[in-house]
Amino acid sequence: MMNHTLNAAAAAIPLHRSRSARAGYRATVRAWVTPFNVWAVVIIAAGLPITYARFTQGLASVTNLTDASPWGLWIGFDVLCGVALAAGGFVMASAVHLFGLHDYKPLVRPAILTGFLGYFFVVIGLMYDLGRPWRLPYPLFYSPGVTSVMFEVALCVALYLTVQFIEFCPAVFEWLGWRSARQWAVRLTIGASAFGVILSTLHQSALGALFLIAPGKVHPLWYSPHIPILFFISAVAAGMSMVIVESTLSHRAFPVQTAGHDITEMDRLVLGLGKAAAVVLMTYFALKCLALAHGRHWHLLLTPYGAWWLVEMLGFVLLPCVMFTTAVRKSRAGWARWAAVVTVCGIVLNRLNVSIITYRWNAPDRYVPNWREIIISLMIVTLGLLSFRWIVTRMAVLRDDLSDAALLRPPTRFSDGAMTS
Repeated sequence: MMNHTLNAAAAAIPLHRSRSARAGYRATVRAWVTPFNVWAVVIIAAGLPITYARFTQGLASVTNLTDASPWGLWIGFDVLCGVALAAGGFVMASAVHLFGLHDYKPLVRPAILTGFLGYFFVVIGLMYDLGRPWRLPYPLFYSPGVTSVMFEVALCVALYLTVQFIEFCPAVFEWLGWRSARQWAVRLTIGASAFGVILSTLHQSALGALFLIAPGKVHPLWYSPHIPILFFISAVAAGMSMVIVESTLSHRAFPVQTAGHDITEMDRLVLGLGKAAAVVLMTYFALKCLALAHGRHWHLLLTPYGAWWLVEMLGFVLLPCVMFTTAVRKSRAGWARWAAVVTVCGIVLNRLNVSIITYRWNAPDRYVPNWREIIISLMIVTLGLLSFRWIVTRMAVLRDDLSDAALLRPPTRFSDGAMTS
């Protein structure tokens, strides 16, 4: 009888292990086969052959660009929108490290990471448009065009990408457990932040200055001699709004990393950013109206393009400004988050209006993006999101900074909602 029981127990052990293995396999599959991961695989799989065709057969094989319309979606969306939405890095770094608003410190690292990845993939998108990535150092070291606005943009973006990497190094060194290197990186933070503000002011405005050479091609409602200032101010609003959007999405997508955050405190920070964004948006709205009056283009508001200008200004500038103001007065953080979403959409719309929609507005042959261009832009955005997720789940970006004692332990990795060493 005892032997029979032992044999039955021994036979049950492999069965139990088999069931545990199957359960673990199913859990792993459920963790990896998510809607986001599936869409990411589909988009990347579609983008890789287009990438091969672009770099082997040229722009004509995958784009609708021409000599008359040499700038398309990869410049209007990937570069202009990407740089504007990545402005949250210098906005938050300057607020905390230079102006002493230390209450906003929990938002600094996510903003810097978003900015760093944004600029990095802006460069990737630019490589798709320019081609020959191996010649990237040429305009900086071999043949600098110091009288060109494009050279100034390239130089500032390259330097600022380096600055943001330095600002993010403390998180990297914490992950690696390099205590001394982290301390040196922290000492460079204030200087890097100050240099980053200078560089951001230069290249954010210089992107608008690129269109000063095309006064007859950009529609008069969007063209202004002061477009560099308008680009910079709108980028500040975009940066603040993007910080709000990023923090909102991060709390939903990474509950383990944000478990230690006080929701009430985060709402207070969101309302503080909303108050500042409302001021910046109202300033931008006033300057746009002054530019309209300075150009004496009031009569153009009665045209179809005038109606589109009013949609942008009233629906995506004045409306979020009012939403931010109302949210602050009524202490409604949810309203501020929705206002941030509207603002981000408005900045994207403005950059596309200037670079694509109203560019060569009176020409008979207008540029329309090829579907392959759209796939490449989606692939770049997807790679940016995947990179953000990979870094956030491993480094101290959303969670509190590690203590010095913790820096001596091996790197910490988050996986499937649990922390493991």
